[in-house]
Amino acid sequence: MTADLSTAYMGLQLPHPIIAAACPLTGDLDMLRRLEDAGVAAAVLPSLFEEQIEHDEMENHRFRETYAEAFAEAMTYFPEMDEYNSGLDKYLDHIQAAKASVSIPVIASLNGSTPGGWVRYATRLQEAGADALELNVYLVAQDSQKTADDIERHYLELVRMVKEAISIPLSVKIGPYFSSMPNFASRLFDAGADGMVIFNRYLYPDINLDTREFTTELTLTTSDDMRVPLRWIGILRGELLSASLAATSGINTTSDIVKMLLVGADVTMIAGVLYKKGPEVVSELITGLRSWLEEREYESVRQMKGSMCARFAAYRPAYDRANYMEMLVNFAAPDV
Repeated sequence: MTADLSTAYMGLQLPHPIIAAACPLTGDLDMLRRLEDAGVAAAVLPSLFEEQIEHDEMENHRFRETYAEAFAEAMTYFPEMDEYNSGLDKYLDHIQAAKASVSIPVIASLNGSTPGGWVRYATRLQEAGADALELNVYLVAQDSQKTADDIERHYLELVRMVKEAISIPLSVKIGPYFSSMPNFASRLFDAGADGMVIFNRYLYPDINLDTREFTTELTLTTSDDMRVPLRWIGILRGELLSASLAATSGINTTSDIVKMLLVGADVTMIAGVLYKKGPEVVSELITGLRSWLEEREYESVRQMKGSMCARFAAYRPAYDRANYMEMLVNFAAPDV
């Protein structure tokens, strides 16, 4: 019997749980077609950054104003602002082109910081045809006057305002640094989120000691990076039984996908492995998932999903201090 790989994410019915995560690859139409041909269930487009839009609009305005009164014909130099192809316009065009080119669900991604900006841009993304919207919330708390509650309320207000402005499904991509993740996750869903993407990958600066300048270097994830989301998805699935949960960061192999499903993920989002092996790896992952299920006589993804989450007493110790102590006690140092 062939195992049923279908799953649901924020109301989207998908043939299997493997989604292309937000990354530059999904910003290319040819690559989107290749991903669809390889069998990917859905694709999240690269994030549209609020700062990028504002910079483009401000630069265009500054350029126009500098020469606006040079002479009588100056006002006809440049197109009107509503005709200017800003970062937002390009992104909207890409959504429309993607919807015309592929039949899989296309999820827009918005990375912003101010309530007004998120709402204004979110409605435009919906109008362009996005099947769902992912809010990529990347905030680094640096103000000592702001409490943890202030930061959480900021997240919740963003979600509330965007959800009120759109009708398509809304997911929230967050980082792992919250004092009480189950409580905060529950409040996000109460605020209107239809799904959570766990977790945003925070990038950190480094210093070039020769130039004494800050540098940035993006390295692709490995399977070791999936342990943080694996723990928290397992905990959250036990607390939020009907919530849509997406796993991301470090998912490179069939085994990684299976593990995330066992702890309760509805879908898994991949990016790094697409860069390492190309979009054709998707078909390998799908085949590997089906083989794993059938070899163990699972009839479907739904049957095994969440079967090892923290809700079940037998697995609870793996998520708390018992696991921490066992690792330290049993750790064998390498020979030195």
